[in-house]
Amino acid sequence: MLTKRDLLRSAALAAITASTAKSVPVQAQTNADRPGFLKAKDIAEAGFIYGLPIVMGYGVMYEFAVDRNSGQYKAPFNQIANAANVFTYKDTAVVTPNSDTPYSVVWMDLRAEPLVLSVPPVDPKRYYSVMLCDGNTYNYGYIGTRATGSEAGDYMVVAPDWKGATPPGIKKVFRSSTQFSMAIYRTQLFSPDDLDNVKKVQAGYKVQTLSAYLKQPATTAAATIDFPEIDKELAKTNFFDYLDFALQFAPAQENEKEIRAQLASIGVGPGKTFNFKDLPLEQKLEVGLGMKEGEKKVDEAVANAGKAINGWRVSSLFGDSAFFNGDWLKRAAGAKGGIYGNDAAEAMYPARRTDSDGQTLDGSQHNYTLTFPAGQLPPVNAFWSLTMYDGKSQLLIENPINRYLINSPMLATMKTNADGSLTLYIQNKSPGADKESNWLPAPNGPIYLVLRLYWPKVEPPSILPVGEGTWQPPDIKRVS
Repeated sequence: MLTKRDLLRSAALAAITASTAKSVPVQAQTNADRPGFLKAKDIAEAGFIYGLPIVMGYGVMYEFAVDRNSGQYKAPFNQIANAANVFTYKDTAVVTPNSDTPYSVVWMDLRAEPLVLSVPPVDPKRYYSVMLCDGNTYNYGYIGTRATGSEAGDYMVVAPDWKGATPPGIKKVFRSSTQFSMAIYRTQLFSPDDLDNVKKVQAGYKVQTLSAYLKQPATTAAATIDFPEIDKELAKTNFFDYLDFALQFAPAQENEKEIRAQLASIGVGPGKTFNFKDLPLEQKLEVGLGMKEGEKKVDEAVANAGKAINGWRVSSLFGDSAFFNGDWLKRAAGAKGGIYGNDAAEAMYPARRTDSDGQTLDGSQHNYTLTFPAGQLPPVNAFWSLTMYDGKSQLLIENPINRYLINSPMLATMKTNADGSLTLYIQNKSPGADKESNWLPAPNGPIYLVLRLYWPKVEPPSILPVGEGTWQPPDIKRVS
């Protein structure tokens, strides 16, 4: 008779792949000081859920700031990269990217000294935000229209353990929970011919070390790091190798001490050198099965996040450390659903994969419509958009009119119905010349839709509080 332990091992054998990655060779942890099979499997499961955002973030950092040949490379650490264009189907490093706002990005290495982020005055009519997001994927601060206003200003970003004086002229100090961190700038684009104006705003974004800001010589330099190569396939098989590497730059917060101690018991964490390919088969089995079960829980959490309203999932999965309060599953669901999303106060993201009958949205099978009744467009202080993604990859899709979204700045070019309502046509093929202004091209397969409300209004009608607001996104109808 097979025991539960035998069954788990059999299942794990199916879950483990043979491919492994190059990394620093180490000795496998001895069985004497390691938890038993079931316990270690549970730790790997919990560790996968805890570590998924951290490993995903490391992958983005590697592509954006380390590997110059990644195809997604932006700039070296501590240098801002301005993209004078919106994201398209060619951008693949980040799932569920926004295509409303040209991005600027800087990956910050805060080990040697703080950085000063300076912003120019920006027309109050043009929404912009600078989201500070660390290696734990915590949004630990905002600069921009909503958070700090439209005036120019200098802001300082410091490492977790930085102790020093704040120089005069600094409006606010933001503390990252990790030594590597990212600032993501979103600058509103009103129309294609507005691009030169966006470039002027971007030219005013400046990033410099504190010593450069103070016009003083730099006194210390951070040690050189040999960053391990990562891609999506390596992240699947060598997940804990990357988590092990990343945690050395992330001092444990109080609510992390328990999970960190559990991970250390299977060889993961600062002072450890986890290497999946050198593990004995039994340890590979427990790690592989734990990851598989953890991934299943994360996928379920994404699907069930928030509240179902007219077929949309309305949730808030992004925030600072206090927002998550040690809820690692919520943090993982946010990263898997669309890493680097905004706090609810900055943006809301109702999302859906099904039609009004609960059937999977599929551009190869059906056409769909979405109608906003007259006077019931999304209530925002900035702007709103509806973006189309491939239902499998969660990436933007190539289409004949190079349209990835419909947003409020496009309303002047769209057709309204006789009663003042606005109907959007969501389908793979053109709905015809008379309706093409309102067409959102869909993939020839599963569809994933995200409605974005930037700087949502708080007074009724509003989508806030999350899941309880007086404004609700309308349902999607399948066209027979």
